[in-house]
Amino acid sequence: MAAIPQALDRELRALLGDAWLRDESDCLAYAYDNSRKLAVPDAVALPTTREQVQALVRACRAHALPLVARGRGTNTTGATVPVAGGVVASFERMDAIMDIRPGDRCAVVEPGVLNGDLQRALAAHGLFWPPDPTSADFSSIGGNLACNAGGPRAVKYGASRDNVLALTAVTGAGELIHCGSATTKGATGYDLQRLLVGSEGTLALIVEATLKLAPLPPARRVLRALYRDVASAAAAVARLMAQPVTPSMLEFMDGDCVRLARGHMQANGGGDLPADAGALLLVEADGDPDTLPHAIRALRQAATGEGLVALDEAVDDGERARLWAARKALSPALRTLAPGKINEDVVVPVSRIPELVAGVQALAREYALPIVTFGHAGNGNLHVNLLFDPADAGQSRRASAAMARVFALALSLGGTLSGEHGIGLAKRDSMPRAITAPTLDLMRQLKSVFDPDGILNPGKLLPP
Repeated sequence: MAAIPQALDRELRALLGDAWLRDESDCLAYAYDNSRKLAVPDAVALPTTREQVQALVRACRAHALPLVARGRGTNTTGATVPVAGGVVASFERMDAIMDIRPGDRCAVVEPGVLNGDLQRALAAHGLFWPPDPTSADFSSIGGNLACNAGGPRAVKYGASRDNVLALTAVTGAGELIHCGSATTKGATGYDLQRLLVGSEGTLALIVEATLKLAPLPPARRVLRALYRDVASAAAAVARLMAQPVTPSMLEFMDGDCVRLARGHMQANGGGDLPADAGALLLVEADGDPDTLPHAIRALRQAATGEGLVALDEAVDDGERARLWAARKALSPALRTLAPGKINEDVVVPVSRIPELVAGVQALAREYALPIVTFGHAGNGNLHVNLLFDPADAGQSRRASAAMARVFALALSLGGTLSGEHGIGLAKRDSMPRAITAPTLDLMRQLKSVFDPDGILNPGKLLPP
């Protein structure tokens, strides 16, 4: 653990006042994220201005002190856990929606704004920001950008990287930089804002973001397709994405997920799901009410095939909302099945989803552990949830070995390690299998340019 020099402590207390936390009980709240990893920082800073962020970075650099940026800690990879000690910079107090410009379809926000709060503010203007992670009501825009969050709508509208126009950030050298512009076209130098998105706070600390907005669709319709088994559902995903109509959402659930969703819907006044369903697809189309029936017909036709048990449309907006609520409740509900869970979000080309699902099922049998799979099938981005008892040493060893095989499987199918959770600590040591050595070297060189002394989120994303 790095210690806080007295001179630095005095300097930052003068800068931040009571927004400079040193008591261990205060720091403990910033020691962990949803990965369940924990490391207590030596101090926590709660800046409210970009000038304070600049001064904080410069002070930490002068004392070679690690600095870890943090949103709300909803990430699952340990990316915000301060494993090297030092200072956590929490952006919870930089939470202003600075401007909404409907005519330009953009919004300017500080990093601490919650995704859900922004969506509610935009709805009054008939707009939305497409990234829609399960944690939207609790996760911050800065955190969404740090790990390139996506969510169900990414299949049609793209993830965070596709919906940011410009960023203002503080580099590890303490310099304030401006990347991009509030325009949807630009050919003025390097595309640095897209580089910063997904960099997990290892290159710079975002202090302002200009986001690209989309009009709220006037109508939505949802199909619920139930299949005999996961192989049939996976094959249907490939058919759905091979035809011309792009669904606004395409979500996959295996049999265990269907059972959990059934319980959630029953508890919330929703319709029942057949007990014999081995897999489920939720397919949503949005757009103009006049053209939507054509889209639904095309999606129905593509969803129909070998193994289909039932194909229904949500009867009303309430039923549609309950279906999506059941999908979003899946991740936390899995902890009712086992005390331990490894949740990773591998990605493969959509046409390879049947092979990914079949391979994961084979690994579940080989390692004698339940592996529950669901996620954003339209992007080939599936959440592979390996369930085990951490108190059982044998299960823990098998769980780690099985997840390494899941990564290897995704890579062998032309995929990659993560679609939206990022790398953090959880997948860092697998990076050399996913990225070639020359490319990793280039990434390290970029890191040294943005962060010359390596103080920003050390030990994350890039392997030693």
